[in-house]
Amino acid sequence: MTNSGKVLWTPSQEFVEQSNLAVYQRWLAQQKGLEFHSYSELWQWTVEDLPSFWGSLWEYFQIVHGQTFDEVLSQDNMPNVEWFSGATVNYAAQVFQNRSQERPALIFQNEEGRSELSWETLEKKVRAVQAFLIQNGIGKGDCVAAYLPNIPEAIICFLAVNSIGGVWSCCSPDFGVDTVIERFAQIQPRLLITVDGYRYGGKSFSRLPEVEKIKGGLPSLERCVFIPYLDSGASLSSAQDWDEVLNTVTTGSLAFTFVPFDHPIWVLYSSGTTGKPKAITHSHGGVLIEHLKYLSFHNDVHPGERFFWFTTTGWMMWNFLQASLLVGATPVLFDGSPGYPSLEVLWRMTSELSIQHFGTSAPFLTTCMKQGLDIGATWDVSKLRSIGSTGAPLPPEAFEWVYNQVSDSVWLCSMSGGTDVCTAFVGGNPYMPVQKGRIQSRALGCALYGYDDAGSRIEESLGEMVIEQPMPSMPIYFWNDPDNKRYTKSYFDMYSGKWRHGDWIYLYADGSLIIQGRSDATLNRKGIRIGTAEIYRIVDKIPGIQDSLILNLEQEGGEDVMPLFVVLKEGFKLTDELQSQIKRELKSQGSPRHVPDLIYTVPDIPYTLSGKKMEVPVKKVLMKMHSTHTMNLDAIRNPEAMDYFLKQAGNFGWD
Repeated sequence: MTNSGKVLWTPSQEFVEQSNLAVYQRWLAQQKGLEFHSYSELWQWTVEDLPSFWGSLWEYFQIVHGQTFDEVLSQDNMPNVEWFSGATVNYAAQVFQNRSQERPALIFQNEEGRSELSWETLEKKVRAVQAFLIQNGIGKGDCVAAYLPNIPEAIICFLAVNSIGGVWSCCSPDFGVDTVIERFAQIQPRLLITVDGYRYGGKSFSRLPEVEKIKGGLPSLERCVFIPYLDSGASLSSAQDWDEVLNTVTTGSLAFTFVPFDHPIWVLYSSGTTGKPKAITHSHGGVLIEHLKYLSFHNDVHPGERFFWFTTTGWMMWNFLQASLLVGATPVLFDGSPGYPSLEVLWRMTSELSIQHFGTSAPFLTTCMKQGLDIGATWDVSKLRSIGSTGAPLPPEAFEWVYNQVSDSVWLCSMSGGTDVCTAFVGGNPYMPVQKGRIQSRALGCALYGYDDAGSRIEESLGEMVIEQPMPSMPIYFWNDPDNKRYTKSYFDMYSGKWRHGDWIYLYADGSLIIQGRSDATLNRKGIRIGTAEIYRIVDKIPGIQDSLILNLEQEGGEDVMPLFVVLKEGFKLTDELQSQIKRELKSQGSPRHVPDLIYTVPDIPYTLSGKKMEVPVKKVLMKMHSTHTMNLDAIRNPEAMDYFLKQAGNFGWD
């Protein structure tokens, strides 16, 4: 793989010295007698001495607790590990340590307007919901499901559920009925919290019929709370109105139930495109200490700053957004379309609110680049300190667009992690330069390496992403997974005791790296591995190409065929000239092995609800490994795109 490593940004000495990471490093020297002369040395210590590193974070962040721990790590043979045995904690209790009259607790914007929520009001509402839960018998270990958009009420309800040791689980209201039931039915929630609908792109979408079906599909439900979001006069049968919940009589102040470190905090779900979604369960303490670490050291979020990430409640980044409350920042919530009334709506909000940290997906930044937006010339983004990008590999050209058209002084933090750990394995580093197309470094405490086919560590070569040591935010289990069979198969089936994440990684000698997409969708051309992101980076720059999907299909006799599917912009046709250009660009910018065997036009490329190209499911369809009977189309953002592949599976030219 070739990547020039062109430096686009270098942290100033002042930036480095004032970073949270530098403060922590000075604390280690003063309090623990530990001195490190580079990030590499510090990182090495964090992955070689797990008890000392994670134990130091308990002390450094002053984790609020009921009881302290007996031992940081009881054993290190994944997945059978126990973190901070004996300790009791509460995520919400840590959040409310940051109460302040000097700044709002939350800022909210949707397509109708903008509002703020003070800490006093937040605490009052959380206390009322907490009292309602307790009065209705909801307590420690009980599951509460939510069908909510990214609105303040979602955070209020989460904090209330969390405060009593309940287990939270949420789906976005744009999810279909079967998708929601398939997820929530696994955890048997006692309470459902829902809205009447959502707004997107200037339109309102009522979900009352869907809510009724969801209620009917969850026999475990005992109560339902209804929040009239679209229509203040709306109602739902057999549901408690939100205003009534907020008027619940309360006595005393907000209280917290301290639970064991490994007590479940929430249940997240895999995409569920090829079977029942995995109900990924994280621990209270695990995400607490991991979120404090990542937001402080790798995003460098300071108290009083404003932290925004564009997300729905159906993406793990909504859960990650809560972490800004842990470090004393003000989360900025946005509900609606990032393209309405124009693609500049989020940048305008960033300017008007003086947001310091702007988070989004790689496709959003790429779209802004393709639209030729000149953000820095249009909006005042002088207060913006970092831009976070995740969800997909960020093309090198988008790196340069950020520095040319947004700000030449902003810190671009490309990161990669996932629902599995609700954090990032790799991402921002305030000590290191930003290089074109590369993620800066591995995160502290993440023993991540590239592996070859023989299971050996490799550098400067494309390899399987493997995490050799446990992290506190790894799932404690999958809900309803007897003997951890599904959990073990998901991560530990290839390398015993080591986490195989399913991504290809190219790790450079300086610690920077590139994620090349899912390893099970990787293109293996004559023994040479090619990440799909390499293809997209080249193809998506070609005029007339709106989107693309590349696959490598193994055939009998050891042969393979690599088709490229493209969505064309309006007015373009797949002429011989365009096909020749595609192949020419792939050959010159990539290699002869990057050139597809066949090129087809398709109406659309299927995506998961969280915005990832469905390379593996399409590959399985085309290899006749599954059909509509084994695929949940309701878990696909644009099911008609997958339906096209299902119908055309036998009509392509390689059969």
